[in-house]
Amino acid sequence: MRGIFFDEDDARFVVDRLVADGFDATVVRERLAGEDDDEDQPWAVLTDAPSVVLELLVDRYDGWLDEGHEPAPGEPGGPAAPPLDLPTGPTRIKRPDAH
Repeated sequence: MRGIFFDEDDARFVVDRLVADGFDATVVRERLAGEDDDEDQPWAVLTDAPSVVLELLVDRYDGWLDEGHEPAPGEPGGPAAPPLDLPTGPTRIKRPDAH
């Protein structure tokens, strides 16, 4: 679930509120296509909170709810990131035939 805000303070307050209520939430800068001014970029709040909770906060702080956003692995509300594929044996610095 994602809420979009044009004021950074509002976005950060919403994240603090959601975290205090026990949900995972992060704020990221949302890059809009065709917008080249960094100061005009909105802020996105990514969360695993129910849509009704985020909708109330979005309405209160003049943002909008983006229900069509699919969270990436590792983002709040998204699937867990897959575990890393780590080597099981020791790493060799030199080739065995080199002296």
